[in-house]
Order: sequence, then structure tokens, then C-alpha cells
Amino acid sequence: MLANAFVFRMATKDRTHISSQVLDIIMPVKREVIKELTPENSMRRSTRHTLAPKRLQYSPEENPDETPQKKMRKDVHRKKAQNSIQSATVSQDEGLSAYELERLENIRKNQEFLSSLKIYEISHELKQSVRPKPTQKGLKRLGTVQKEVLPPRRSQRLQNIEIDPLQNPDTTTSKQNLDSFMHVKKTSGPLVMKPINMSEDQLPNQLLKIWTENLTDKINTRLNLMQYKTALAGLKVTEERVAKVVKERIFSAAFHPCASSLLMAAGDKSGKVGLWSLSSSWGDDGVLLFEPHSRPVTWMAFSQTNPSDLLSTSYDGFMRHMDVEKAVFNNVYELDGGLKTFDFLSNDCMSLLVGSWLGEVAIVDRRTPGNSHESLHILNTKAVRCVSVHPLQKQYFAVAESQVVHIYDNRFLKKSNCTPVCQLLGHSKSISSAYFSPESGNRILTSCMDDCIRIYDTSSTTVAPLLNTIRHNMQTGRWLSKLTAVWDPKQEGCFGVGCMSRERCVLLYHESGQLLHRLSENLSTVQSVVAFHPSSNVLLGGNASGRLHLFT
Repeated sequence: MLANAFVFRMATKDRTHISSQVLDIIMPVKREVIKELTPENSMRRSTRHTLAPKRLQYSPEENPDETPQKKMRKDVHRKKAQNSIQSATVSQDEGLSAYELERLENIRKNQEFLSSLKIYEISHELKQSVRPKPTQKGLKRLGTVQKEVLPPRRSQRLQNIEIDPLQNPDTTTSKQNLDSFMHVKKTSGPLVMKPINMSEDQLPNQLLKIWTENLTDKINTRLNLMQYKTALAGLKVTEERVAKVVKERIFSAAFHPCASSLLMAAGDKSGKVGLWSLSSSWGDDGVLLFEPHSRPVTWMAFSQTNPSDLLSTSYDGFMRHMDVEKAVFNNVYELDGGLKTFDFLSNDCMSLLVGSWLGEVAIVDRRTPGNSHESLHILNTKAVRCVSVHPLQKQYFAVAESQVVHIYDNRFLKKSNCTPVCQLLGHSKSISSAYFSPESGNRILTSCMDDCIRIYDTSSTTVAPLLNTIRHNMQTGRWLSKLTAVWDPKQEGCFGVGCMSRERCVLLYHESGQLLHRLSENLSTVQSVVAFHPSSNVLLGGNASGRLHLFT
């Protein structure tokens, strides 16, 4: 114990002297080890502080005034500059660390991969490609109207003007603002048929000739499915077959049944009706514009027996008949609340079934004087979106209600709480349309906002099973008319519908769900409204800008 204590005191006394001797032995060894473990280029260099090689830019354009000697001297200087750049990059690469060399190699590989994708070439082509402008055929754009600049309004309180509290306020400004937002309703009597886009009051004589053309009974040869697909493959639209027929969004369209020339009608959002003849030059490139309504034209159709009868309904509550011979729009029916749709209830097309926006259906006879209905029936629904009469058994009609389609018998209708004879289930959202097949009536075609097109078997009016369901995007939004699938009257079991895909097209289906044809050539807008010609292999589509596209 005493020896240990002595050793400890001696170590404590000479601690400074011993530690200095130990450090003199350890430090040289430590320096040698650090020197062996440290690489030559231990300092990591940032690429921000390294000098990039100079890039000399030469104009690719050749100067015609330069002599060959000058061009030769320029080439020599260019080669010297390139060699100096290469030597500089090589010398820089030799002084870089392994990490930086690996990084540069990764950058080079990434650039090679991007160049193989040809992204720059594709973007350059997309920038140079110009979107096709809409056709200028049809209605001409009116000149800009200069608005009246009114003086700024000033507060009477700030002007120290006393206001009489018993005096009525000035309501002229509020009335003007109200009139600008409200549509002025047309009169219930006949309206003069005067084109808006023509200075002449008299209609063209050629229009009267086409309008009153007698229909000849044609023998329609029934095509099989392969022949029908071949006929659809020949349908095309060109710039000459596109015209602006109405000013605003198209809500409805129809073909005149004449076979000598193509005459089409379209109704828009503001209540205007446009007529377009492909083979005529009256008006604006064969377009005549009228204004029989003050609200959207919800539906229009030509009479199947008398082609001179064009009937139209509107949200303004009027159903009008275009009489070209007398140059007037006659008032057929009037109902408060707005009219949505109609269909012919008799073979002579004099009896009509009209559906209103408030969930009512009315039976109207055109032979009865006045503009009232024969009977009015309230259905158990908030709105009637579409009515369709059976082509053979006229007593049955289908109604597209909120989320269900009902088939009624008009012989047993009541004033309220009408009982349907059949119910078509399977829809989960609002239904846009429901149509009987045009020849036999054994099918019903429905379009629903749950992105489905459905086909039902209605060969028995008491039970209607679901045959097929086709997925189709129906989300048009507020700026497009609702997509509705419509039957082709010439081919049983085939129908067409517009499409919301980026490739604008019109799709043609068979009731089995088979896609027969896709019309997408020279289309750049959504064709919300589709209509078939009753006797010719012709199809039209209407978009939100008031243009009709004719596929012939």
C-alpha cells in the first residue's frame, strides 16, 4: 500500500514531464497514418465554383459577301476553339474527384435518354401546329355595339342634399337591370315570320318550294348489320358542311323529311330557330334565323304526314307551329311553367302529348280552336324530361321522370296520381331521355346521368326487363346541352350519341352494346345534339356555339 501511494505521488508530481514525452513519441506516428489514409484530392469541390467551358456561338447563316479566304480563316479559328474547349474539359475532368466524375457520367446518360425520347422535337411540332379555327360559314358576326357611357353616380348625402323619406325612390335603374336579366315573353298570338338576318320581309320562294314538297313513298330496303356498318363508314364531314345556324348553344335539332335537298332546323338557348339549306344561298350561306320564342327551344319535330309542319316547345310556355305558306308562327298551346317535350299521339300528327317542366302531361288537339289542352294530368314527379309514344300502340307512352321511367296508358289517365302500367328500374340519377324504338316499339333507349345508356325490352308493356347497359360519360356540366342517345329511324336497334372524350366524336351503337362506328374526322367540339335523317344516310350534330355539323 505504501509503495503504491509513493508511485502515485511521483506520477502526479512529474505528470507534465511524462505527458510531453509521450506526445513527442505519438504525434509523428499520427501524422504518418493521417497522411496515408488521406487521398491526394481530399477537398470536395462544388460545381458552382468550377469554371464552365466557354461556348463559342457562331451564326449558322452564311454571309454571301465573305471571300473564301475569310471563311477558311474562320474555320481554322473555330477548330482551334473547339480543341481548346476539349482540352479544358479533359484537364478539368482529370482534376475532379471520383464522385464528381460519376455525377457527370449520370448527367450524360440522362441527356442521352431525354434526347432519345425526342421531347424537344415533339414540343416544337405542337407549338407550330395551329388549332383549326371554327368555320365562318353561316351567320355573320355583327359589329360591336358601343355602350353608352353614363356619368358616375354621386351620393346625395355627400352633396348635402336633403332626401324626403316619403318620396318614392327612383326605380328606373332597378327596372332596367331587371329587364336585362329577364326574358321578355312573346305575345300569345301569331308572330310574323321575319328573318332576323335579312333586310327583306318576304321569305325566299325556294324555301316555300322545299318546305311544301310532297313526300313520295320510298321502298326502304332493310340493311343487315354489316351493310349498315359499311354505310356508316362513308359518312364524313367537311368544312363546307359546317355552318353557324343559331347564335347560342343548340338545344334541339331536326331534319326536314324532303329527299331532294337537305334542310335542317335548330333551336338555341335564347329562343331562336335557324333553318339551313345545304344547296341554297339565301340569307347567310343558306341560313335563315327567326325568333319565335324568348327562352330555350327544348324540342322540335317535323310532322311525319305533313312536312310543312314544324312544331317547337320552349321554356317560355309556348308551343308554336311554323307556317311558311302564311309566314307566321302560330300558337298551338300555352301553359305556365314551361314546356319541355312533346310527341305525336296520332297517325295524322294532329293530336299531341306535351310534357311540362312541372311534372304534368297534356293532351292537345290541334284541330280544336284556341291554345288550350283537351286534358291535363299531374304525374307523381317533380319534372317531365322526355315523353315518347309507342309507334304502333298509340295508347302507350313512356315518361322519363326524375330517376325512373314509367309507361302509362292514356285511356286510364287521371287528373292526379296517375298509375303506370310498367316501371323501368335501374337508374340511380336523373334521366335525360327515354325513347321507344321507331319501328316496332319493342325497345326503350334511356340516357341517365349515372354515366349509363340502357336498353329495355318492352315487347310486353307490363314487364320491361333490362337487356343491356353501356357505360358512357354524361357529365356535360352547365355549359353544354345534355347528351341524349337517339334511335336511327332507318335501322332498327341502332342509335347514336355524342361523346365527351378528348377525341371529339359521335358514337354509333347497336342495342347489343357493339360499337358500330366512330365519327371523329374534322371534329373539334362536343356534339351534344344528334339527329338522323328519316330516309337518307345523313347525320347531323349540334354543338354549344350554334353550329351544325352535317355528316354525309
